[in-house]
Amino acid sequence: MSKRIPWESFTDSARLITLEILRDGPLSRTELAARTGLSSASLSRITNPLIKAKVLLEVPNCEPTPTGGRPLEPLDVDASLEHFVGIKLTGEAAFAVLTDLRTQPLRTATTEIHSHEPASVLKQMADLVADLAQDLAVRAVGLGLGGAVDNYTAIRSAYFLDWHDVDLKAIAKPLLEMPVVATNDIESLLEAENWFGAGREIGSFAVITTGSGVGGGLVLNNRLVTSPDAGLGLIGHQPIDPTGGPQCERSHRGCASAYLRCESISNQTSQRLGRPVTYDQALDLAAAGDPEARAVVDQAGYAYGMLIAAVANIALPQRVILTGEGWRLAQVAAPALAEGLRYARNPLAAEVPLQILPDDPLIWARGAAAVAIQQSINELGLAD
Repeated sequence: MSKRIPWESFTDSARLITLEILRDGPLSRTELAARTGLSSASLSRITNPLIKAKVLLEVPNCEPTPTGGRPLEPLDVDASLEHFVGIKLTGEAAFAVLTDLRTQPLRTATTEIHSHEPASVLKQMADLVADLAQDLAVRAVGLGLGGAVDNYTAIRSAYFLDWHDVDLKAIAKPLLEMPVVATNDIESLLEAENWFGAGREIGSFAVITTGSGVGGGLVLNNRLVTSPDAGLGLIGHQPIDPTGGPQCERSHRGCASAYLRCESISNQTSQRLGRPVTYDQALDLAAAGDPEARAVVDQAGYAYGMLIAAVANIALPQRVILTGEGWRLAQVAAPALAEGLRYARNPLAAEVPLQILPDDPLIWARGAAAVAIQQSINELGLAD
């Protein structure tokens, strides 16, 4: 059975220490002091009660100290103490994962969405959580969805669900006996990469997603860069060729969305071929050398490279991660993407390290769980 940790009684420093250890532990007290700016005496004063409460554990260390003395024991978190559910919600389905405190997946489940009415969706989410939890107590639920969210509970808009000004807390409270926090799904993906993906190796990276829409986000110095406007899909309407490019769903000429949405690539290829083809079929045809499909895919790839260059030129990330339902475009159109990237970069600038991440709903769901964990520890957006 899970144990409820009284995060509300923790000091800010105790929360900070716990989050640092959760993300990168085990950590020595020396490492913690360097990360938090706390003195050794303060660290001992803060961590000793956490060790006594078995929230933190001292891990045996075989490495001797520089002076040859008794090895210092690093601190780690007992990740089994609490459990969380992260859910990636789309217009058609929900992908859920039950995790421990370190977002390690324990159980997964998927369900189709029967209705877009908020109460109906939340009822399905409650059933999904109950199926996953079984004999375990769930501390909180993280919900990642495409849209703009305020204070983790007020959903301003969720385009694919046709939601506007939905009070998540008011609807979820009668259905779930635990807090539910919502976040833009790309922000949850960024947190996923920050906690157990690229962010464990580097401090600053950008993510660009393509699929039903075009989105993006940024982590700097291991911290998510966020804004009330996150979730509005602003990067998707970055101009690429405003005079001669295709038109997007908002009637913008030559924006990133017009080139890179899966539907855009499918429609343009279908028009050229005179018959309907899906996005994946368009990519397969291009890879096989079909000239019409190749023209559309390479045009999209070139635009993709220019969009990556715009992000890299402004944010200066150490890496750009390319993912989403449309992730294959970066592979099939790799030469055109590289050409567009070169065109929009200073020739003296360093090469932009790219990482293609095949789309996996589990990653997004784990990111939503990570947000629920962070908010539980920080006690933000979780008050009744």
